[in-house]
Amino acid sequence: MSSLKTLPLDHGVAAVQADDADGPASGRKYWRSLDRLLDSPEVQEQLAQTPEGEEFPLGASDRPDELSRRSMMTLMGASFAMAGLAGCRRPVEKIVPYVTAPEHVVPGIPKSYATTVPFGTSAYGAVVESHEGRPSKLEGNELHPSSLGAATAWMQASVLGLYDPDRSRQVSRLPADEDEHRPSGWADFEAEWTGWSEALVADGGQGLAFLTAPYASPTVARLTDELRQRYPNARWVVYEPIGDENVFAGLEQATGTACRPVHHLELAKKIVTLDADVLLTESENLAAARGFAQNRKVDSPDDGMSRLYAVESTLTATGGAADHRLRLQSRQVAAFAAALAGELGVTAPWGAAGLPQEATDRAKIIAADLQASPGEALVIAGRNQPPAVHALVLAINQALGAVGTTVTLHALEDVGHCCTADLAELVEAMNGGSVDTLVMLGGNPVYDAPADLDFAAALEQVAHSVHLSSHLDETSRLADWHLPESHYLESWGDARAANGSRSVIQPLIAPLHDSRSTVEILGLLAGGAHRPGYELVRETWQEVSTGDDFEKGWRRVLHDGLLADDQAASVDVAVDLAAVEPPDAAGDGMEVTFQPSLASFDGRFANLGWLQELPDAMTKIVWDNAAILSPATATEIGVENGEHVRIAGHGAEIEIPVFVLPGQADGSVALALGYGRTAAGRVGNGVGIDAYKIRRAAATAFDGGFEVSKGSGSYALAQTQEHWTMAGRHHVREADLADFQKVGQGDKDEKKKELDKIFGSHRNLDPEKSHQLFGDFNYEEGYQWGMAIDLNSCIGCNACVIACQSENNVPVVGRDQVSRGREMHWLRVDRYFSGDEHEPEVTYQPVPCMHCENAPCEQVCPVAATVHDSEGINAMVYNRCIGTRYCSNNCPYKVRRFNFFNYTKDTPELMKMAMNPDVTVRSRGVMEKCSYCLQRISAAKKDAKMEGREVRDGEISTACQQTCPTQAIVFGNIRDESSEVARWKGLDRDYVILADLNNRPRTSYLAKLRNPNPNWS
Repeated sequence: MSSLKTLPLDHGVAAVQADDADGPASGRKYWRSLDRLLDSPEVQEQLAQTPEGEEFPLGASDRPDELSRRSMMTLMGASFAMAGLAGCRRPVEKIVPYVTAPEHVVPGIPKSYATTVPFGTSAYGAVVESHEGRPSKLEGNELHPSSLGAATAWMQASVLGLYDPDRSRQVSRLPADEDEHRPSGWADFEAEWTGWSEALVADGGQGLAFLTAPYASPTVARLTDELRQRYPNARWVVYEPIGDENVFAGLEQATGTACRPVHHLELAKKIVTLDADVLLTESENLAAARGFAQNRKVDSPDDGMSRLYAVESTLTATGGAADHRLRLQSRQVAAFAAALAGELGVTAPWGAAGLPQEATDRAKIIAADLQASPGEALVIAGRNQPPAVHALVLAINQALGAVGTTVTLHALEDVGHCCTADLAELVEAMNGGSVDTLVMLGGNPVYDAPADLDFAAALEQVAHSVHLSSHLDETSRLADWHLPESHYLESWGDARAANGSRSVIQPLIAPLHDSRSTVEILGLLAGGAHRPGYELVRETWQEVSTGDDFEKGWRRVLHDGLLADDQAASVDVAVDLAAVEPPDAAGDGMEVTFQPSLASFDGRFANLGWLQELPDAMTKIVWDNAAILSPATATEIGVENGEHVRIAGHGAEIEIPVFVLPGQADGSVALALGYGRTAAGRVGNGVGIDAYKIRRAAATAFDGGFEVSKGSGSYALAQTQEHWTMAGRHHVREADLADFQKVGQGDKDEKKKELDKIFGSHRNLDPEKSHQLFGDFNYEEGYQWGMAIDLNSCIGCNACVIACQSENNVPVVGRDQVSRGREMHWLRVDRYFSGDEHEPEVTYQPVPCMHCENAPCEQVCPVAATVHDSEGINAMVYNRCIGTRYCSNNCPYKVRRFNFFNYTKDTPELMKMAMNPDVTVRSRGVMEKCSYCLQRISAAKKDAKMEGREVRDGEISTACQQTCPTQAIVFGNIRDESSEVARWKGLDRDYVILADLNNRPRTSYLAKLRNPNPNWS
C-alpha cells in the first residue's frame, strides 16, 4: 500500500544501520507501517529528500510558517491551549495574601482528595491534586476496586474538561419562532417547571418522558424512584451509544437475574477474548489490565505466565497483547463461540455455519488448552457482541469451572443502563404526539442516537423539552430549555463500582459557572424546590451503614473515597440457553463495525485537545478518524491511505478517508465514533467524519449489507507513527517463553551466551570494557535515579502520555503542526509490527528521555543548556537554551522536542487553572524533554529531609509510572540495591536501547516474552 497521501516519513540518523546479526534467534523483522515493510517508492523518495542526519521528520525543522489569525485565535481560544506555552516571558500573576489563613491549608503545598469518576454504568476511584482549591492532576485511587491506583487517558484528561472555556455558563431557553437560545436563569426555569408539573401530577405524568444517561449511583437511583412515584405514568428511558447493554441483556436472558460479570484476569492462566478489547476500551479495563499484567510478570526462567487468545475483527490493544490472534469479522464471532462451546460440551442454540475452516480448527486448539486449566481459564465476550453470545460465554465459563473463580457475577443495584429498544419506542411516541414534555438528563441523542430514528425530527414534535448538559451541544440547541451541567469535580454525588462497592463523588472546587448536577436536577424535579447536592447525597448515605457514629463514618468515606469492605456478594445463577434469543444475521455485503474512539470515546470528549492529539494506540492517527481496511480489502476496492471511500447502505452513506491497518479482518470496515461534531466547541467542531450517520438502531455495534467503493479526492491523515524513528536499529527485544525457560542458571558467561542467542547481543555494555571520551562522572554519596520499563506489561494504552502532559504542562500544538512532525509529547509509545502483514504481531515500547550517563546531547550544546546533575538526571536549563537544536540532532533516541510557537500568549485566566504550578511554563524557542518528573523528586527529598531520613523506595512515582494500569514502569534510586528498580535492572531480561553507542542510559527495558501454544501452527 502506498502512503503518498499520509505524512512525510522520518529516517532518523542514517549513519548507523541495523545489524541483522544482532537480532534475536526468532528472526523477527520489525516494521512501523506497510510502507516500511514493502519499501514503497514513496518511502525511498522521501528518504532521499531528507538530509542525512536530520533530526526532525521532513518539514519539521523548516522555517516556521506564520499561523493565520484564524488559526492562532482557534488555538488560543481552545481548551487545549491551556496546556501549552505561556508567552515569551513568564506569565504575570497577581498574588492576594490570606488575611485569615484557612485551616489545614499551606499556600504552595498541594492537597489531595479522593473522589470518583463516573463513566456510564462504571465508576473509577480517583485521587485529585488540588492547589489552593484548584484541581490540576488526577491519579487513580489505590483503594478502589475498579481503578487500583491507575487511571485511563480519558480519566486523566477529564480534568481539562473542568476548565473548558466552551462549557455552558448559564441557563438559556429557545423562544418560540427563534433559532438561537437566549440567556435565562434558574428561577425562570423553576417557575416554568412548576407550571408544567402541576398539570403533570394531576394525571400521573401522562405525556411526560425522561431520557437519561446511564448511571450507577445510589442517590440517582433513590431520586429516580421518587420521581417514578410522583409521575407513575411517565416514560423512563436510558440511552448511551457505547455501553454494556448487550452484556446485561444476555445475562438476564440466560439467568433471569439482573447481574453483571466481574473478570479476575489475575487468576486466569488461559484467557480467550471474543471481540473484546478488555484491556483498553471495554468497561472495567483498568482492573482487567492490572490482572492481566500480574500474570505476565516473569522474573526468572523458572516463572510461567498466562496465555491470551484474541478473536476480533479490528486489531486492538488486547489483540496486540495476545499470544495468538484470530482475525474474524465481528458477525462471525457468534459462530466461533458456538464452535468453541461445542468443543467444550456446551450446545449453542445456533450453529457454526459459515465459519471458515481455519477458525474451526483454531477453536479445537483453544478448547483443548482451556480444558487443560480447569478453574483457571476464562472466556470474555465484548460489548459489541449480541446478548446471545454473552449468555453462551457464561455457559462456557460454567463448563470450565470459571464461575466463582476467574469470573464472578454481581447483582445490578442502583444501575440504570441503556436500552436502545426503549429509545426507539420513545421516538415513536414523540412522533405520534403522545409525549408532551421531555426531560433529558445528560447525553446527546440528537448527535449520537441511531440515524434511522432521526431524534432531531422527533424532538421538534415535543411541546416542552429540557436538556441538562455541560455544553450547548447539538441536542441543547434544539431543546426549549438548556440547563448547564456541573462537572464531577465541582459537584456532589455517589456511585457503585462493578462489584457493588459504594463510593462518593465530592467536589474539589466550587462550581465555576451557574451550573447544577444531575443529582440536584432530580431533587428539584422530585421535590419541587432546589436542594444542594451535598444534602441529597448525605440523605442517601444516612441509610448506608458507616458505623455507629454516622459523622465519623461519613468523614472516613470522604477521606478514603469509598465505603470500606462494601463489595457485594456474588450471586449464584443457573444458565438456561433455551431462553436466549439467537443472534440476528448481520447480512451480506461489507461489514461495518462501530468502535469507541480512543480520543473522544463516543463524542463526549471531543473538545479536549489532549485527547484529540493523543495518537491512536494502533493507527497512531491524531485529530481524525478513518475507515480502517485490511490490505486485501483496500486492494480489492482500489484505494490507498488517505483516499476517500464511500460507505453506503440502509438508505444512508458517508465518505471518509482510508487507513490500511495490518491485522484488520477482510471484508470488514472499522469506524471510530465520536467525530464530526458540529456543537462540541472550538476544538472538537469539524474534526473527523460522523459515523453515526450510517448507524441503525437494529445494529448499533456492527452491521452488514454495506457497499464500499472508492470515493472522490483524498485527505492527508495526521499520523505520528513514522515520526522519531531510530534508523532501523535494534531497539525491541523479545523471545518466546519456552526459549527463555531453557536458559540455565550456571556459569555467568554461558548464561549470557544463551540470553544473547534469544534476545540478541549488545543488550548492555560492560562499563569496565567501554571508554568515555570525556571521562566518567564522579558521583558523591547520594541518590542515583533510574527507570525500568517492562515490555511484557505495556499494552500501548497511552495513559502515560496524558499523565505526563498533565503533570508537566506539555503543550498541544494542533493538527497542522503535528502534520509537520512538531508534536510536543515528552513521552511517546512506539508501536511495531512483526511477521506477516495480514497476521502481524505487535510490540509496544514507551520511549521517554534515556537520561544517559554519557549523554550525546550534553556534549554538543554550545550554551550548556542540557546538563548532567549530581544524581544522574539529564536536565534542561530553559533560560540558557537558544534553540540551536544540536542536542536533538545528536540524540539517537529522538526524545527531545522543540517548541516552535507561542500558543498561549493570550490564554484566559480560566485555562491557566489547569497548569501545574510546580513545573516551569516554557517560553517559545526552547528544547523540552522528559525530566523524570524532577518536581516530584524534589518534593519527596524535601519531605524526607524535614523528617530526618532518606527517601524510601516507592515514595517517588513519576507521572507515567503512577498512572500505568499494568505497572509496566518502575522508578527509583538505583544505588539502593534493595530498591525495586535495582531489582528489575538485575533481571535477565534487562537491556538498554542502542547499548553499542556507549551512551549508558539510565532508562532500561525488560525484554518482551510471548507464550505461544506449541500446537498452534
